[in-house]
Amino acid sequence: MNTWHEVTTLEKIPPLGARVITTNQGDIALFRTAEGDVFALRDRCPHKGGSLSQGIVFGRKVACPLHNWNICLEDGKAVKPDVGCTRSYPVRVENNVVYISLPGAAE
Repeated sequence: MNTWHEVTTLEKIPPLGARVITTNQGDIALFRTAEGDVFALRDRCPHKGGSLSQGIVFGRKVACPLHNWNICLEDGKAVKPDVGCTRSYPVRVENNVVYISLPGAAE
């Protein structure tokens, strides 16, 4: 069963940047687009395990810092011609507070 957890405030995620949270699911990167939309992905590229939170956010994608794979922020899928996927998590923002839906409890 998924439950919602308060994880940070919107101001702590830089526009076109990321912030990492540690959970019992592993490290999760919270990304913020230029428009202010927030997405959550496992902080691991499906290609070689690079830290996606260290990548460059552009549009609704992030470029992995290791080999420049582009990963869609909405679903964690690699952009063609690359193939692979990292886990995505539901996010909501209410009154500038960011919540993430996780199976089980966050640490």
